[in-house]
Amino acid sequence: MMKNNLIFSLLMIWAICTGGAVYAQTVTGVITDASGALPGVSVVEKGTSNGAVTDFNGEYSIEVSNNDAVLVYSFVGYQSFETTIDGRTRIDVTLKEDIAELDELVVVGYKSQKESTITGAVSSVDVGKLETRRVSEVTQALQGQVAGVNITQSTGAPGDEVQVRIRGNGTIGNNNPLYIIDGIPSREISFLNPADIQSMTVLKDAAAASIYGSRAAGGVIVIKTKEGKQGGQFKVNYFGGIQKVINLPTMLNTDQYMQTVEQAWDNAGYEGVNPYTEDIGRSDFGDVDYLDELFELGRTHNLNISASGGNEKTNYLISGGYFSQDGTVVYDNDKFRKLNFRSNISSRVLDRVMIGANVQMSYNTQDRISSSGDAPGIIRHAFLRPPNIPVFKDPSDPTYSEEDPFTDLPFYQGPDSYESSKYEYSQNPIALAYFTDDETSTFKTFGSVFAEYDILKDKSLRFKTNFGADLNFFHSKAFNQNFGDDDGNGAAIDQGLGRQNRPSSLSESRGQDFTITWNNSLHFDKEFDKHSISVLLGTEFIVNESANLSASRLRYDFTDPNFRYIDFGGTERDLWNGGLAEEWALFSYFASTTYVYDDRYMLTANLRADASSRFAEENKWGYFPSLSTGWMITEEEFMQDTDWLSELKLRGSWGQLGNQEIPNYAYLTLYRRDADRYLISRYGNPDLKWETTTQANVGVDFGFFKNRLYGSADYFKKNTSDILLPISLPQFVGDVSPTFLNAGEVENSGFEFALSYRNFDNPLQFEISANMATLKNEVQSLHPNLPYINGRVTRTQAGHPLNAYYGFVQEGIYQNQAEVSEHLSGTANPPQQPGDIKFRDLDGNGIINDNDRDFIGNPNPKLTYGMNFNLNYKAVDLSLLFQGVNGVDRYNDLKKIIDYDTRPFNYTDRVLGAWDGEGSTNTIPRVSFSDNGSSKVSDIFVEDASYLRLKNIELGYSLDSDKLSGLGNIRFYVSGQNLLTFTDYSGLDPESTDLIDFGTYPQSLTVLFGVNASF
Repeated sequence: MMKNNLIFSLLMIWAICTGGAVYAQTVTGVITDASGALPGVSVVEKGTSNGAVTDFNGEYSIEVSNNDAVLVYSFVGYQSFETTIDGRTRIDVTLKEDIAELDELVVVGYKSQKESTITGAVSSVDVGKLETRRVSEVTQALQGQVAGVNITQSTGAPGDEVQVRIRGNGTIGNNNPLYIIDGIPSREISFLNPADIQSMTVLKDAAAASIYGSRAAGGVIVIKTKEGKQGGQFKVNYFGGIQKVINLPTMLNTDQYMQTVEQAWDNAGYEGVNPYTEDIGRSDFGDVDYLDELFELGRTHNLNISASGGNEKTNYLISGGYFSQDGTVVYDNDKFRKLNFRSNISSRVLDRVMIGANVQMSYNTQDRISSSGDAPGIIRHAFLRPPNIPVFKDPSDPTYSEEDPFTDLPFYQGPDSYESSKYEYSQNPIALAYFTDDETSTFKTFGSVFAEYDILKDKSLRFKTNFGADLNFFHSKAFNQNFGDDDGNGAAIDQGLGRQNRPSSLSESRGQDFTITWNNSLHFDKEFDKHSISVLLGTEFIVNESANLSASRLRYDFTDPNFRYIDFGGTERDLWNGGLAEEWALFSYFASTTYVYDDRYMLTANLRADASSRFAEENKWGYFPSLSTGWMITEEEFMQDTDWLSELKLRGSWGQLGNQEIPNYAYLTLYRRDADRYLISRYGNPDLKWETTTQANVGVDFGFFKNRLYGSADYFKKNTSDILLPISLPQFVGDVSPTFLNAGEVENSGFEFALSYRNFDNPLQFEISANMATLKNEVQSLHPNLPYINGRVTRTQAGHPLNAYYGFVQEGIYQNQAEVSEHLSGTANPPQQPGDIKFRDLDGNGIINDNDRDFIGNPNPKLTYGMNFNLNYKAVDLSLLFQGVNGVDRYNDLKKIIDYDTRPFNYTDRVLGAWDGEGSTNTIPRVSFSDNGSSKVSDIFVEDASYLRLKNIELGYSLDSDKLSGLGNIRFYVSGQNLLTFTDYSGLDPESTDLIDFGTYPQSLTVLFGVNASF
């Protein structure tokens, strides 16, 4: 504006001096696109140098010379627009995207690169679509957005981790990707505020990711946080809502339960009077739906505030956010809170010098609950608890107390009088939820300071240094309060205490983790004639130190929260403590060069050399090269007359990546002290070296009709060799931990497709996009002394996927004794009876034993996909996201224990269709307190966990900025998550990272209301 005022003043002086008349008129307005206000749009009076630029609200003001002046509106990536003012003083313009001209800069390894020249498998994430995902963690917003990237929420418990897999599991160890946040590497990004993200780029193949070398085998996600721009803007975003668990199975009520356990007693062949027959109709029975008692409405609140601005030299952004979620389990002991603050600032202090800092501080607390069926198994016990046992004791019960009003041992009258043989084999899940007190907290400071110096005047050669710090303080504290009924057991000192958490105890740990990263890079970018060359040289140094202290103590006389500290526990014999410290370091050289000829032919080569402290001196260095090429066919002369095809690019790449994610000092032999002796606790392996992933990729990018229809297709093959395997040594060697060896090979291969169509030419503007990826996972080999690796229900073996389910195969249900005798002809006096499970006799010898086990399921999804729909009509917008997986199996242990177990747990209503006579069913065995075959690991419990889920839907309405009297833009919206799920899986949630579903905390249906305002 200073320049405009100066020009206007000179014109006035000239007019006065020459006696002429000067016409002057001010024109104002707002420039928008389909998404809202457009800052930075150039507004120029045609034929003159008179111009203006829109501010953050898309507003402009310009003085024109005459009534017939023509204004030209232009912005990179949009179609220019011209209009004659015709005496108007306000002109609002909506610019249309010029899709064919879009060539965005994509942040890749240590630099930015034009999207049209990228030759690796790189996916740039549409952050605008992510903004409609109302989630606490950035990775959750990525779900369903990128082909070949599978995002899985481990459980629905607030604050639980999210698993990210890029092109599948390639190793038996750590498969997590590497995150690069403003140039600084990190292994997790849960601390980031999704509202602070400006861009995300997924580097999927080795050619794209090899510049990060030794830690990039799981893929790389590059994140750039928002920065300020000229002008000023203040934003406030808030949403809040509720969650509800849906699609719960129907459990048996008391009448159905009593009839079922009565039948199970009879089928077991016990002698004497059936005790359940005698109990039917008892007056002290309840009729409890424990799932209904356990789950309540959860609540979520999220507030983000940001201020940004700047001038020609300095830009700044300051933001703060608060997220809270109270989970869906009663008593609010499953809460999550996250508070964060960010400050990004950059300044061009000299014409050739740019400095800046990006710093975030975050603090979160999580009240942990047994969300995966682990002890104490709150959700699991809500399924197991018989419905006839009331939640609470009657206040008239002599064992009732206000501090512990819950029914524990069924129909308890004293240590020697409770009905343990009939109903006792579970715990009260409501009491477990009430007494849970397990909290973790983390304080993190993550950020960097940087400086750039343009060595040459044309800025083709520049140097950048970036110094980052990642500082974490952890605190975990769990108090296990004694409660429940006295079953007469326990140590003499604890006689009379309740059976749960006997005696009360406290476990507490504190730790810190500190990582320093310093990278320096030299960049050369030059274009001349038809040639373009980009060269990157750099070094990186990373050092990490971590330490922790922990202690626990038993027997607390006072359990009030004010006394839940280590000092208030029992005597010294009840105290345990420990602590340790570790460190590791990485030093690297890296180089990259990209050559482009005439926008047609592209070649990129990368090389990184890493030296890691986790390997012995002779194997310390690893080298990770890559090469990729591209051919933009539509730039060829013979394609210039093909108007309908706007882009066609072929890509090919090859490269290698590494993995060093093993315990520190794994190559060293470790000792432990035993009295006055020192014994080996783990044998080291000085020959240990890098795990190497070699990956080849071919792909094509295509666009039609000025790129309104745009897509890509890729085929990849990823081979991981020298896998870092922990090998257990023979027992005669002694009690030692496994030794790490390089052995094993895993191959992943698959196709990836992405397609989008955009139409912004009409009042009803819309965009439809979809992505899909296939995956084949296969173990090629293991160590010669380790032909397979067995898990509880899995086996990893050459020729099969990682962690494939392994067990017996059901053929049906024995219908009569003759069928039993015929099928088990080689078994003397088989215990099986009609109604038991009939397993396939693979070797045909008439005996069912371990030799009849087979591979019965694959936990690695064969197909992942996502679909986005975005529509805008005037002030109304609508977005939908569907996400799903196919060809994935899950072992449903919860199904096994509630419908097939030999103990008197509750059942789902599926058991009402159990076998009760010849011909009644050939799928569900008889209910029995004796083994009906369900004790075996079998395909009965391996279920298809494929699903399609309406992951997100959002409807918004934006108020007209002209009617807000300068308040800016305001948008109201309602958002829903997990509204619909289509699946055949009978567990609580098909989306899970666990190989075994013991009773996973399910994801909830969520309804949120929110408002976004900018000023």
